[in-house]
Amino acid sequence: MSSIFTKIVRREIPAHIVAEDEHHLAFLDINPLVLGHTLVIPKLQVDYLFDLPDKAFTELNLFSKRVAFALREAVPCLRIGVAVIGLEVPHCHIHLIPMQNMDDINFSRPKLNPTSDQLTEVAAKIQKHYS
Repeated sequence: MSSIFTKIVRREIPAHIVAEDEHHLAFLDINPLVLGHTLVIPKLQVDYLFDLPDKAFTELNLFSKRVAFALREAVPCLRIGVAVIGLEVPHCHIHLIPMQNMDDINFSRPKLNPTSDQLTEVAAKIQKHYS
């Protein structure tokens, strides 16, 4: 069964995509902890991050690093927080979260509900810095 992330990869549902290569996709979380909260996934649907073959695991992390650099340039912050939880969608993913303080990466707090226009604006800023 296709995960919601696989449906995004196939363009069956919309997403605010910030970066893409042959094997990976990065897009904004629609209910972020903070604006700029980005999800990075392999295009291949694998449920658990540590089930990825070593090469795919390494490549996903290198792709995430490039996205994190672009995110840091686009969204002023002290750090880009990284989290791998993997319980909410059966498709491995890495959360990249712009942080000003520790609470910015607290998944138990209420999520934001930004407009599509706000997400489009943030996505464009990240895309501008992605290389």
